[in-house]
Amino acid sequence: MTFLTVFWRFLLLGCVSFGGPAAHIGYFQRTFVESLRWISQEQYSKLVALSQFLPGPGSSQVGFSIGLHRAGLLGGMAAFIGFTLPSFLLMLLLALGSSEQHNNEFIVQAITGLKLLAVVVVADAIITMFKSFCTHWLSIVIAIVTAGILCLYVNLTLQLALLLLAGAVGVLSRQGQFKISNQGNSQNRINAKQTPSTSNEKRRTGVNKTALLIFIVLFAGLPLLANHSFELNLFKDFYHAGSLIFGGGHVVLPLLQHITGEALSNDQFLTGYAAAQAVPGPMFTLASYLGAQVATPELSPLWGAALATAAIFLPGFLLIIAFGKSWERLLAHPTVAGASWGINAAVVGLLMATFYRPVFSSAVHDWPSLLICMLGLITLRYFKCPILILVVCFIGLGFLL
Repeated sequence: MTFLTVFWRFLLLGCVSFGGPAAHIGYFQRTFVESLRWISQEQYSKLVALSQFLPGPGSSQVGFSIGLHRAGLLGGMAAFIGFTLPSFLLMLLLALGSSEQHNNEFIVQAITGLKLLAVVVVADAIITMFKSFCTHWLSIVIAIVTAGILCLYVNLTLQLALLLLAGAVGVLSRQGQFKISNQGNSQNRINAKQTPSTSNEKRRTGVNKTALLIFIVLFAGLPLLANHSFELNLFKDFYHAGSLIFGGGHVVLPLLQHITGEALSNDQFLTGYAAAQAVPGPMFTLASYLGAQVATPELSPLWGAALATAAIFLPGFLLIIAFGKSWERLLAHPTVAGASWGINAAVVGLLMATFYRPVFSSAVHDWPSLLICMLGLITLRYFKCPILILVVCFIGLGFLL
């Protein structure tokens, strides 16, 4: 019955965990490391580092890993369901009530304010990520070129191609630097050869090939089956998005915006994004809202939301299972480190392009709205104003514009 305890503990956190991924990490630390002692501080630190390295929803991957450590695979699933269920239900209810949005003056004005809040939040995310991932001239070039191309032409295939190209550039450049530095220091080469890596250690810290194979088969095989049904196509789109999202919840925005395409207006999409900021739990439940919104008469909103949610979280969890015991050794490899470096830089550019269109272009139409966004960014970034207070303030400002 341990997995039921895991479910209950994560359900309680899912109801009160406001503030985004960074805050979630703090909640987990206090609850599962300091209070319940389910996991040691050293183990927890490694889980957090792993979640930053792999694509997918970082805080949810940490929660899944804690559940996995505590009660096996059932525990991991219980942790995910418990932590995600409250925000899933709230986003589903928002989607179900969206049919009346355009006929309700209150909702229309609230959306106006929430769209401006989305400008503030995405701008803050870009600044933070740029400082973290664009510290070298080549990474800055990758980000700017990616943003420029996607501002001119938006296409999901092009987005994926640019991410892969950036990864390849990262591999070539970072490997080259690694080799040059080693050539200049023969002692480093000797020390590297003396690093202990026995076959027994490799076996203990090896990759879970089953989980990795499932991840690859789904990634490559779903496009072959997607044309057979709307449900498979929906699952495929959100699975691919979850497989390629590096850098946290805000990066989910550009890929999902393209997935929904013409099915949702910019107002509907940005309303969901702003709501995902305001509800407790993982921001990736934006997929729940979108899955319910794009549902067809043959596919109920509940089933659409469930499919989209499962699909966007699944890749990150499969990768946690696959690399949970071997990630430190893999990250030390220059090829893996280089690819991660390049992809992270491209992700910044991808988010910059999405900020330009549709976030900024559909929300800011005059000087007062621009001034409000600038003041909101200063308040969020320098005064650390809680997001819930900003939500209330921006909804109120929506009635004044």
